[in-house]
Amino acid sequence: MSNPSQLQLFNLVPESHDNAQPRVMNERTGTFTDNMKLPIHRWFRYSAGFSADWVETVITELAPQNILDPFVGSGTVCIAADKLGINSYGIEAHPFVYKLAKGKISWLVDIDEFLAAVTAIKGLAANLQLQLPEKIPVLLSKCYTNEILIDLFKIRQAYFEIAPSLSEEIQSLIFLAISAILRSSSYVGTAQWQYILPNKRKAKVYDPFEALEIQVDLMQEDMYRMQSITQLSQTKLIQDDARSLKSIPDNLIDLIITSPPYVNNYDYADATRLEMTFWGEVNSWGDLHETVRKFLIHSSSQHVSKERLTLENLIAESIINPIRDELIPICQALEEIRGTKSGNKAYHTMIAAYFIDMGFVLQSLQRVATSDCKVCFVVGDSAPYGVYVPVEKFLGKLAIAAGFDSWSFEEIRQRNIKWKNRKHNVPLHEGRLWIR
Repeated sequence: MSNPSQLQLFNLVPESHDNAQPRVMNERTGTFTDNMKLPIHRWFRYSAGFSADWVETVITELAPQNILDPFVGSGTVCIAADKLGINSYGIEAHPFVYKLAKGKISWLVDIDEFLAAVTAIKGLAANLQLQLPEKIPVLLSKCYTNEILIDLFKIRQAYFEIAPSLSEEIQSLIFLAISAILRSSSYVGTAQWQYILPNKRKAKVYDPFEALEIQVDLMQEDMYRMQSITQLSQTKLIQDDARSLKSIPDNLIDLIITSPPYVNNYDYADATRLEMTFWGEVNSWGDLHETVRKFLIHSSSQHVSKERLTLENLIAESIINPIRDELIPICQALEEIRGTKSGNKAYHTMIAAYFIDMGFVLQSLQRVATSDCKVCFVVGDSAPYGVYVPVEKFLGKLAIAAGFDSWSFEEIRQRNIKWKNRKHNVPLHEGRLWIR
């Protein structure tokens, strides 16, 4: 394992832990929070992300030629790279999140054409005569009044009618704009990680046409700002699987910045269920597996349960040879505890499947990386059912087995240390796993 002091070579560690402000900013580099104040990044809140300012700092310090984010989400790394004039590749397997990222990286389109298209859609929508269909997805009926839903359906219908005459980039921008108003037009709440809370009520609900106007004004302002900085987007966004990276050539990438799914049972498919339901991509929670979840890294118990994975078969996978002896007792403990829990969640197979997937990711990253490539994973550890899982340690060992030379870990913050119902003795943390 490499010496953590070498991180100072990249000037990425705060100089003094006595300064409270740098410490707080450092702790937030693993979150999307500050991005909601930044141009383009703020167009859609996708909580599974990290600080764009931090990404820009890393890019500036390391001066790469080609950057890759194999879990690009809604595009943080690619937008930061565009701002700095660097080639970037963004890989996203979640079909709906990929569409959102396409909207964000379309910031370079002619602004007048974008505004004209939005005006046409709003005009057509205002004149449509629509009634609610007899069968409405349950989630939509729980989240909107009939009046609001009719207006949203009018906007959607107008988009469907006009979109074929628009460029792909403008289609993506407007798709994102409409998707971004669905939460503000709903009277129900949203949890921290973007799950819908149908039983929680909000004080402020926006009219859909008003919300769309506000969103488009925001996007217009940000597009002007970004276009004043650069007139070229050097992003290649690809809907692909990080476990294979089949669309990325060998030995091309000299900087990888990403945040892989945390093995904490967060359901990335469910986080965008409201938006996907509105667009007709799913009708119920049960549709999420075939539509989204089966394409993703195994980081939720729903995923492994649906696929009926068995611990015996998972543990036999050769990709986890470097960590098998340490992984087996963890999975066995989780399996034993599972039998005592009413929720009966398949954490034992989730943990095993996750590291198998990440082993293949690391093999693919080693293939596409140059000999001097630097890799940074923003990761968090885990303790399902109170059983501690040393995530960065296991990923580091899998990285060495994949052909990388060394790894080190830089903690940025502790997590859930204040929870009174914490069942484990090791405080969880989040940090940056550096691989070389």
